[in-house]
Amino acid sequence: MIKIQTLNKISPMGLELFPREKYEIASEVPNPDAVLVRSANMLEMTLPSEVKAIARAGAGYNNIPVDSCTQKGIVVFNTPGANANGVKELAIASLLLCSRRVIPGIEWTKSLAGKGEEVSKIVEKEKSNYVGPEIKGKKLAVIGLGAIGVMVANDAQALGMEVMGFDPFISLENAWCLSMNVRRALSLNSILAEADYITLHLPLEDSTKGMINAEKFALMKKGVRIINLARGGLVNNKDLIKAIKDGMVATYVTDFATDELIKTENVICYPHLGASTPESEDNCAFMAVKQLRDYLEYGNIKNSVNFPACEMAPSPKMNRFIMAGKNIPTIVNQVTALLAQSGINIAEMINKNRENIAYSIFDVSGQIPGDLIKKIKALEGVIMVRAL
Repeated sequence: MIKIQTLNKISPMGLELFPREKYEIASEVPNPDAVLVRSANMLEMTLPSEVKAIARAGAGYNNIPVDSCTQKGIVVFNTPGANANGVKELAIASLLLCSRRVIPGIEWTKSLAGKGEEVSKIVEKEKSNYVGPEIKGKKLAVIGLGAIGVMVANDAQALGMEVMGFDPFISLENAWCLSMNVRRALSLNSILAEADYITLHLPLEDSTKGMINAEKFALMKKGVRIINLARGGLVNNKDLIKAIKDGMVATYVTDFATDELIKTENVICYPHLGASTPESEDNCAFMAVKQLRDYLEYGNIKNSVNFPACEMAPSPKMNRFIMAGKNIPTIVNQVTALLAQSGINIAEMINKNRENIAYSIFDVSGQIPGDLIKKIKALEGVIMVRAL
């Protein structure tokens, strides 16, 4: 049996994709082969030596010790795009909420409770305090054109906004999905200076941490509105609060509440609702489970954050083993020599690399003896070998 440990509540619809005659799934399972996780903090966990893969049912993976997993040959998966529509819908709602002062208006209206027939007159007299601009015709800067950013850009353009996009690393797949009416910005500074609205859709990395700061606020239009449903650390909160008090930023919408932001006027804080939809949770679980199964059963890797993408259809009547190690050209030659010495022919193989990590799938004729696996594992630079 292949053992799967779940560290959070995972959508039952996704877990149903594990055939029960082959898999054991539980929150408490000894020596698991793989782990399914959402938000649980794994950074201080001691992982059993049997763990071969970790699948994050979501896009972010800051809660997983990726570097140490790589050193141990543990493949870490995420599910980019699975929750994209849920986040996109909240981003579109945020564009409207940061413009029309709907939330302050609702809060004020509630304060009129008990005033009886006077409510209508008071509302008509005071409603001008909650006036806000329409988004149609305004310039929106979408920073980060991954799955979510592309969907936000396309839908905002359909609502009549003039949309600009910036992402120097946009993938070919996402570029194909982007509306031809979305204008490409040549630099981050230029798009910040032009925009009436800015929405962030970037991962949190060393290069993006605190990227929206005092220097960037100084470039923006007075009264700009900013939406951040990606990662709280992208924005320097101290600089943001000063920009709001100085009138540079009209409204800030974020999915990452902090005490200082909650207390700041003209900040709308959500309780991390971006992917909090039943559909997103199901989609993330579906993708995570499919990726885990494809790796555990066939060695195929898709959407890994630490290993190269590598897929090969199984060959009938062939036996398969997989290997990962440092990206050293001689390793594959040494493996083929060991196979030849054992009288094993390679029917098909594929080798991919990602930075300093290489990953290979071998389909071979004949059984793969355990001592051969041990010999391959003993080669210098090899991190992991597994017969399937």
